[in-house]
Amino acid sequence: MKRILVIDDEASIRRLLEISLSSIGWEVFQASSGFEGLEAVRGYKPDVVLLDLNLPDMKGSEMLYRLRSWSSVPVIVVSVRDSESDIVQLLKAGADDYVVKPFYTNELIARIEAVQRRRITTADVVFRSWKLTVDLSSRKVLVRDEVIHLTPTEYAVLALLVQYAGRIVIREFILKEIWGPAGPSEEGNLRFYINSLRKKIEDDPSNPILITTETGVGYRLETLPPTNK
Repeated sequence: MKRILVIDDEASIRRLLEISLSSIGWEVFQASSGFEGLEAVRGYKPDVVLLDLNLPDMKGSEMLYRLRSWSSVPVIVVSVRDSESDIVQLLKAGADDYVVKPFYTNELIARIEAVQRRRITTADVVFRSWKLTVDLSSRKVLVRDEVIHLTPTEYAVLALLVQYAGRIVIREFILKEIWGPAGPSEEGNLRFYINSLRKKIEDDPSNPILITTETGVGYRLETLPPTNK
């Protein structure tokens, strides 16, 4: 299920969007302030963020700046501000789209879907390597065609490796993408989740052939010929 985070100080707006988006299959999370929103991005790993600019603890532009320092999650600004200078400034700061309040719900949904198509080029891709299958659109992970349960963080780490399959992903990049600003202090947790993933997807976790380690650099998800044997 696709995840979306609504960051808005108006409870009525959050509720409207929750009803509208959940009715078409999105899992909706909410935050009412900038700091709460940053923590929610780290915790829920949303596929898209809807960001209001009028937040009680910081400007939406400041929150976007902080978010962009460690995350590339697609962000759509939803605001009553409609001046060209505001829109251009936010787009240059890293917003993927800008919708002016009041908005038509169907138009907003269309923009959300368009942003996701543009930014997550692997979203509709089913990745296969050896006995592993990862369906990014449904968030399903299978080994020998059997569904494997992953925690949200395990899945986030694996999905990131899928996006860069066959290439080395440096530790520092993984830490920032998964844990945000707290990333540098989470290296022990990264090793824990890599080991946990190996126990679930490798035949011999002590001698992994899917998630390999590049000593002193990071990890690589190998691209091997698919097999169910």
